[in-house]
Amino acid sequence: MTAATVGLRRFLTERPPQPERCELCAVVVPEDHRHMVDTEKRALVCVCTACAVLMERPGAAAGRFRAVPARYLTDPGHRLDERAWEALRIPVGVAFFFRNAALDRLVALYPSPAGATESELEPDTWTEVLGDSPLAALLEPDVEALLLRRTDGQIECHLVPIDVCYELVGRMRLLWQGFDGGAEARAALDAFFADVLRRARPLDEAERP
Repeated sequence: MTAATVGLRRFLTERPPQPERCELCAVVVPEDHRHMVDTEKRALVCVCTACAVLMERPGAAAGRFRAVPARYLTDPGHRLDERAWEALRIPVGVAFFFRNAALDRLVALYPSPAGATESELEPDTWTEVLGDSPLAALLEPDVEALLLRRTDGQIECHLVPIDVCYELVGRMRLLWQGFDGGAEARAALDAFFADVLRRARPLDEAERP
């Protein structure tokens, strides 16, 4: 076997996947590891439990890192109609909204073949469509989002951790085919929202602002 053949085999051989590591201390983290939001870089970071606890202490890193909560909430009493969805001017059937503390404004994103795509959202539109929702009042800046989906004339609205929204974006980008995403992407979307519904807890009276 020649040296050239050995070199070629090195590129053709599938490499084993690299384990995920904490982005603060580089220790290997499990699949269900914690996430924090780096508010300075406006990015999610994977962290180990020890670093998460450290960064949650008052004054740690001057408040740069914020832990992503694990709560899922839904409000069965709040309804959105087709008129409300059209006002949001979202070109697909799924979108999520979060308040960016550094920009001091609401950010509206939706999944697309190119990843997370931002949609311009006027403050008045936000107030008109979602401003009276108790979930909107409970939304923690940077780390939680309102996740909306329109199907068959009905619109779901859930308060979820921000990292699961980006997980959905990544999944859709990987599976998207053709103009409307394709059957595989739609099946993955159904499974994703079924899991959100399973996790979501109805908002009780004590939690309403």
